[in-house]
Amino acid sequence: MKTVQEPPSLGFCVRLLGSLITTPRTSRSEQAAADLLEVEMRRQGMNPQRTGNNLWEIAPGYDAKRPTLLLNAHIDTVKPVSAWTRDPFKAETVDADTPADTKLYGLGSNDDGASLVTLLATYLALRNSRQAYNLIFVASAEEEVSGQNGISSVLPLLPEVSVALVGEPTCMEPAIAEKGLMVLDCTAQGKAGHAARNEGDNAIMHAIDDIIWIKNYRFEKESPLLGPVKMTTTIINAGTQHNVIPDQCVFTVDVRSNELYSNRDIYDLLCANLKSEVKARSFRLNSSRLDINHPMVQRAVALGKTPFGSPTLSDQALMSFPSMKMGPGDSRRSHTADEYIKIGEIADALDTYRQLLDGLVI
Repeated sequence: MKTVQEPPSLGFCVRLLGSLITTPRTSRSEQAAADLLEVEMRRQGMNPQRTGNNLWEIAPGYDAKRPTLLLNAHIDTVKPVSAWTRDPFKAETVDADTPADTKLYGLGSNDDGASLVTLLATYLALRNSRQAYNLIFVASAEEEVSGQNGISSVLPLLPEVSVALVGEPTCMEPAIAEKGLMVLDCTAQGKAGHAARNEGDNAIMHAIDDIIWIKNYRFEKESPLLGPVKMTTTIINAGTQHNVIPDQCVFTVDVRSNELYSNRDIYDLLCANLKSEVKARSFRLNSSRLDINHPMVQRAVALGKTPFGSPTLSDQALMSFPSMKMGPGDSRRSHTADEYIKIGEIADALDTYRQLLDGLVI
């Protein structure tokens, strides 16, 4: 194999991440950040394609006879929570006794800016080297809302992908399984009546029966990596005034699936067991899993990494091909006030990604 090019420096990653932090890029409002990223990609010699606020490039020398590896991270962020004590749109560096522990604060620094800039730097280092695979880089939009104009709009435009490496904050440990998500809106029906008299049919009581069933039901198949399917009733609404028996009760159920059940499987089971009418907002976000024996997983293990199952959702859920999630930072910092990334975590990601991917045979 040809030796890879020297990747852009740690300084490049920190500078670009700082520029992204100062450019608001909440979901569905990523245009300015995508513009900034496109300019930087062209400055680095790339010729990115663009659809909406998504950017991608297929590395030179594509050969349909070789397998294809996709590198993906997302541009967008959630909205800042009210508890921030710093300006979320200011890239603020706070030194530490150990340089590696120096923190870079700012919205999206941890989720998902550090993964975005380090995967871009890794791609730049590998794009002109001869590997045993084709290489594609995608910076996607709308990940935080699983939007239709995000990765879903890009994948049909790409060649067939064999496996993906999705950058998300995992402390640079390989997440080889990820829980899916399905949101259900359930409606229990009753009959209105006067609360002072023994009349009507209280829809709340029918909803309670179903909510208790949801709370107590245990799925037969439990994943070694992801555990059981988790169902949680999170919203309930009924009634118009204190003296009227409610004729309808609406409640919402958050379902986190494991890879042993599709969202459709779970939906069908609930429809068969609940008295309430059940409607799924979407079946798109299924669970995923990459075989422990996949070469990319095995190389990660050889680097001292420990595969695990992730409870949080990413663009993996929208990929029909195998994928692994791995990136700098800690998901416990995501969506929180005073979000930060450590400079040492960025440096470690650059080194680890290169060791993981250079010479990989998939």
